[in-house]
Amino acid sequence: MDPRERIGRPVETISTPALIVDAEALEHNLRTMAACFRARPAKLRPHIKSHKCATLARRQLAAGGAVGITCAKLSEAEALAGNGIEDILIANQVVGAEKAARLAALNRRAVVRCAVDCPANVADLGAAAVAAGVVVPVLIEVDIGMRRCGVPPGDEALALARTIARTPGLRLDGLQGYEGHLVMTPDPDERRRKVLAAFEPLLALRRALSDAGLPCPILSGGGTGTYDITGNIPGVDEIQAGSYALMDNHYRKVRPEFRNALSILATVISSSRDFLVADVGLKGMGNEFGLPALAEAPEARARYIAEEHTPFDGVSRPVGTKVRLIPSHGCTTCNLHRRLWIAREGRIEDVWPIEAAGCLE
Repeated sequence: MDPRERIGRPVETISTPALIVDAEALEHNLRTMAACFRARPAKLRPHIKSHKCATLARRQLAAGGAVGITCAKLSEAEALAGNGIEDILIANQVVGAEKAARLAALNRRAVVRCAVDCPANVADLGAAAVAAGVVVPVLIEVDIGMRRCGVPPGDEALALARTIARTPGLRLDGLQGYEGHLVMTPDPDERRRKVLAAFEPLLALRRALSDAGLPCPILSGGGTGTYDITGNIPGVDEIQAGSYALMDNHYRKVRPEFRNALSILATVISSSRDFLVADVGLKGMGNEFGLPALAEAPEARARYIAEEHTPFDGVSRPVGTKVRLIPSHGCTTCNLHRRLWIAREGRIEDVWPIEAAGCLE
């Protein structure tokens, strides 16, 4: 059956496992985040690695307070540009001559920036841009404490900025820093204090670029866990929050103002007096941040996640019953599926393809 033929039917008629999005919860989340950025100097650049869905990306832009979309991979950017998104930041390095050529070609259709932290990568990107007859805009990624990617703030970053400025085919659009090591800090005051401290060297670098006559129109960073901190720092222009749209059990611990819009519809395939087994496991649900919750029975506890099974203790339901699981991590869950089923008041309202599912390169 064509998935769209199910529109109007009860959610329980969907074959499982399936990703369900509660339309009202999603709309609440989009309104809540957009309202925070409409009147702020900083604007939202939603990160779609959380859902990988072009339709949802367009909804995030339409909600207001946003300047463009963030993604993690070149192939995600290609999927977005192919679906009408015209301002994209790849918040990651695009390395190698082949990928540099693809990025340059993509800039014929949209403005597609990427992060850089290495002179050799800068040279490859510049050569590809010149060959394609385009200008590729880049942000220097600066390590502000996560110790993942990024050049240290200071002289090395300044030297890289000068290299970019004299590289034909490239345009220095600014800086990127991500405080990902702080977004889940439980105590709000401690989180705020540490985030402000992490951004001090990045803001100092922006001032140094200006003093050196080097352009820095954009300073981009932030996430769902820190949007109201980073988004209020003078000198920060863009916030790359993404998980807020659908939410998961992990982020709800620090961001209760957003609702769990995402769940996995599953079927009880085995049951006893004090436990049940749902028909979804590691192949349909991310679990690196912990075990899922059972929406209908929050007191139940998942025992473990196998490849195709998740047993819940402390609850029983007849075999064949449909249940909903709230995953601990929405980003890796959405990457495993090919569509989002949009539901309102228990009925299927729409079906959105997840165009960038499986886009890993």
